[in-house]
Formats: sequence, C-alpha cells, structure tokens
Amino acid sequence: MKETIISVKDLKKNYGQFEAVKGISFDVFKGEIFGLLGPNGAGKSSTLEIIETLRSKTSGTVIVDGFNLDKDPNEIKKIIGVQLQTSGYYPGLNLTELIQLFAGLYNEVVDAKELLTKVNLVDKAKAKYKELSGGQKQRFSIATTLINKPKIIFLDEPTTGLDPQARRSLWELIQQIRNEGTTVIITTHYMDEAEVLCDRVAIVDSGKIVALDSPDQLIDHLVATGFERPKEVKKANLEDVFINLTGKALRED
Repeated sequence: MKETIISVKDLKKNYGQFEAVKGISFDVFKGEIFGLLGPNGAGKSSTLEIIETLRSKTSGTVIVDGFNLDKDPNEIKKIIGVQLQTSGYYPGLNLTELIQLFAGLYNEVVDAKELLTKVNLVDKAKAKYKELSGGQKQRFSIATTLINKPKIIFLDEPTTGLDPQARRSLWELIQQIRNEGTTVIITTHYMDEAEVLCDRVAIVDSGKIVALDSPDQLIDHLVATGFERPKEVKKANLEDVFINLTGKALRED
C-alpha cells in the first residue's frame, strides 16, 4: 500500500472573476517523482504555489505529510524544499558561503562540501553563482532545496535551456535524490523528460486535471484508441545520437 504524502482535494483558486484552478484533486505518494504538466496558463503554477504555502487558495483542502495547510503552514514549510529563482542568490557570495547563509536561515548545520559533492559542484565551491554555467546553476539551485533536509522538493522546469549532457546529468541527480527517499514534484514542458523521470503525471488544462496516471499507462490508453504516430517510432532519437557522438560527460567552463 503506497503512502500518501500530499493530498489535494477540490482545490480552487480565483483571481477576481477568473478561475485559475477549478476544483483540482490528486494525491502524491511518498518517494515518487510526480509530474504536474500543462500548457502555460493551465493552473499548474498556482496549484504548486498553494501547496508550497506561497499563495493563498480560494477553497479546498491541502494536506502535506499530515499537516493541514490552513492550520499548519509553518510546519509544511519546514519539510519542503522549493527551487529558488536566480534573484534569490547574493552576487557577492561564493557557493560555500551561500549554502552556509541558507543553512543559517533554516537553523540547520550543513556540510557545504558534502552537499556540493552530491550535485557535482565541489570544484566550484569558491566560485560565485554568476560564474557558473547553465547546468551548474541548475544543480546548485537543486542543492539549495536540500539544505533543510526536506521530505519533499519542488522543481519548476529544472532543465529549461540546458544542453543534452547537462540535461541528462540533471535527470540522474533528480533520480538519485528520489532514490534516497525524497519525494519530488516537478513541472516541465519537455514530455520526454516527464516520460523518463516521472512515476506518475497529472496533466492540467484550463484549471482542471484532464488525465492522471503513469506515463506508460497514459501512452497505452492513447494507443488503445487507435492513435498512431504519423512517423515510424525509432529505437533512438536525435538526442541519443548527439549524446553518443559527443559523449555523456559534462563539459563546463
């Protein structure tokens, strides 16, 4: 029996007369990678920001690891990690100093070297955030979500703009974090990424969940309707060719 760590029931969010989230309900299981997918404006960002305690809801119930959002938002904040945007980093501090700063804010004792090793950035310990490559910035951003030793982390389009090597390296890091027991909630516009990473996905459109299942099951359901791709599906894609020819190793400045 899978253990539910997030339960969302009939969640609604209105902005004036506009209904951004129209009664969404779903559960996230402990230790899974759960994808929330949808086009821009579908309501997925509002949904996540409500769960993250960053935005108020209009109605509905949100329970995170037994804590009710209405009653215990501060307890929820203690057990989640949210990916910071670029503006969240002080430009004058190096990576070690940034980790120590955030650890102090969380009142946590963190081994900065150990955390940077985990995300393959120990050689950049004395570098400033602005000096990192795109892939390095994303790995450091994920590292910051782990500082308070969260049970759940939220990653918002973590591989946007990355080259294939950096992208796949980040996939491996996300899978490693899940394998160590952390539940991961991810948004992405890359369907191949969701297919590789996610145990289950919820597809959101116009403020409602239109499908929720494992990627394999959703694909099988579509095929069962008689759907066929116009082009023959090959055993590899162009990204596989690129990785095979140029190597899997990260090439970073």
